[in-house]
Amino acid sequence: MPTNTPIYDSAKRINPALDEIKDLIRFRDLIAQLVRRDIVARYKRSALGILWTMLNPLGTMIVLSVVFSQMFEMRGAYPAFIITNLIAWNFFGQTTSASLSTMMWGSDLFQRIYLPRTAFVISTIGTGLVNVLFSMVPLIIIFLVTKVPFQTPILLLPVAIIALAAFVLGFSLIISVFVVFFPDIAEMYPILLIAWMYLTPIIYPETMLDGVLNGWLLLVNPLYYLAGCRRDKLYYPV
Repeated sequence: MPTNTPIYDSAKRINPALDEIKDLIRFRDLIAQLVRRDIVARYKRSALGILWTMLNPLGTMIVLSVVFSQMFEMRGAYPAFIITNLIAWNFFGQTTSASLSTMMWGSDLFQRIYLPRTAFVISTIGTGLVNVLFSMVPLIIIFLVTKVPFQTPILLLPVAIIALAAFVLGFSLIISVFVVFFPDIAEMYPILLIAWMYLTPIIYPETMLDGVLNGWLLLVNPLYYLAGCRRDKLYYPV
C-alpha cells in the first residue's frame, strides 16, 4: 500500500555548501533578530548606549597616543594611524570571541531543534559590521582634528572591509567547530588574541618587524595584510 512517507536518499542530496546557503536564506529573519538582540543586550543598561561603540576606540586611541606618540617616528598623525588599526582589530577580536561564546551557548540548543549553526556566526559578523559603521564617526573626527587628508584610495575602503569580514567569518567558523568539542579553547583564546595583537603592526609601524625572522613574521600573518589594506586606504597617501 503506497504511503506518503518521505524517503531520504543521500545520492540526491545537493552540494553541502549550497544546502547551507539555502538554510541561511530560510532563517534570514533569525539572523536579523540575533543581530538586533546582540546590539540591544550590549547597550540596554548603559547610559550612553551605542555611543560606547564610538568611545571605545577613541578612548583607547587617546591612551596609546599619550604613551607611544613620541616613541615611534611615523609619517602623519599617530592618533589617525592608531584609530584606523584599532577599529579593524576590534572588529576581528570582538567578533571571533563572540562567535566562540555563541557556539558554546547554543551547543545544547542545537541538539534539541534544527538551526543552521552558521547563522549564529554570521549574526556576530553582522553585529561587528554595525559597530564598524558607528566607529567611522570618531575616525572621521580624528582625521579632521589631526588634519590627515583623506586620499583617493578611500573609495576602496568597502572592499577592504568586506575582505576583512570574509576572513573573520571563515576563521570564526573554523574555531567555532573546535570549541564545541574542546571548550578549553574558549579559555585560551583571549591569550591568543593578546599575542596576535602584539605580533601585528597595530600600535607600531610595520618596519619594526622587518628584521624579525627575516620578515616571515609579517608574511605569515593574515591580519597584517587585511588590517594593513584597510589602513592603507585611509592613512597612507598615494
